[in-house]
Amino acid sequence: MADIREGSSPNFAPPVEEGVVFQFEDEKGDIESLEFLGLVLHNDHRYGFFFPVEEDLPAGSSGEVLILEVTELDEEGQPASFELLVDEGVAQEVYDAFVEATKDIYRFV
Repeated sequence: MADIREGSSPNFAPPVEEGVVFQFEDEKGDIESLEFLGLVLHNDHRYGFFFPVEEDLPAGSSGEVLILEVTELDEEGQPASFELLVDEGVAQEVYDAFVEATKDIYRFV
């Protein structure tokens, strides 16, 4: 994986290229495809932002954004493991930081 380039805000790292999709396995063993939107650094933690990707619907059409906390880095310092962020207070803070950092890239309504 290539290095993540610097974003429009010092706490934001955009994807290296648009349309990067990761496959995640949930607790039931189901595979879900998620398009990577970027990474936000917040209080010494890293949070990835993803859109669910489905065969019938283009990425982002649901309007749903998933926030996954990086729980492990590989030997190059890149995210290697994620967990769904469940703390609603932290999720709101991180989401607000993401919206601010990406206001010139994505449109949120």
